[in-house]
Amino acid sequence: MSEVKNETENEQIKKGWLRKERVIGFVWQHLLLIMSMFFMTLGVALCVRSNLGSGVISSIPMSFSLAGEAGLAPGWTIGGYTNVMNVILVLAQVLILRRKFDPVQLFQLIIGFVFGCLLDVNMWLTSIFDYESIFSQITAQFMGATILGCAVAVEIRCGSVTMPGEGIQVAIARVTGKPFPMVKITVDTILVVLAVISGFCFFGKWPWTVVGPGTLFAMFYVGYVVKLVNPHLGWFDRLLRYRPGFRRYIYGLARFIYPKREG
Repeated sequence: MSEVKNETENEQIKKGWLRKERVIGFVWQHLLLIMSMFFMTLGVALCVRSNLGSGVISSIPMSFSLAGEAGLAPGWTIGGYTNVMNVILVLAQVLILRRKFDPVQLFQLIIGFVFGCLLDVNMWLTSIFDYESIFSQITAQFMGATILGCAVAVEIRCGSVTMPGEGIQVAIARVTGKPFPMVKITVDTILVVLAVISGFCFFGKWPWTVVGPGTLFAMFYVGYVVKLVNPHLGWFDRLLRYRPGFRRYIYGLARFIYPKREG
């Protein structure tokens, strides 16, 4: 009886330990995700500040935000309009996939909300710089697109649910059977066209600060940066597998990121 009791207790301890590890792993994974999203929104904010054209995903929110500043739409921030757009994109996924929609993907709403809030934070942080000269604008666009590409590569490695902008592309590709790259180009084009249309509706002209040469540059350059950075993220994979604890955090983090070379 005592042996059976001990085995039962050992199983309970093991299950409790595994449950704790899953919780710690989930929290750690999403802390890293939030960090990557901070840098993603920093890149987006710099692209917006350049006045050479925002990124694709922020083009419509930026257009409505500028309209809000002119009193032509509700005076929400670009992050606030991003949150609204993310909700619409998730609802569109539900309508497209219907019964095939995985309820866990509703977590996109939380991720999208955090993204919108961080975007407003970085819009505030980047407001301290001057973007009047063409050199500063080009620099802001280049730095923003580079940071965005690096952050997207890291965000993908986190392995959580996709961002709403990516989720709608995955949903369309899944239903239509079309290759994802083709669907992505189509969806990105539609978003840019809608941003241009909104500019004509609000201001009666092409919104060059919203959809400009920087938008076209970011569409291609961000993907190039993701492809370039991807093979060099082994350190982040090790960081992602790391399970923080008080003593391990102090003594072991460097060992997990930079393992000792054998020989």
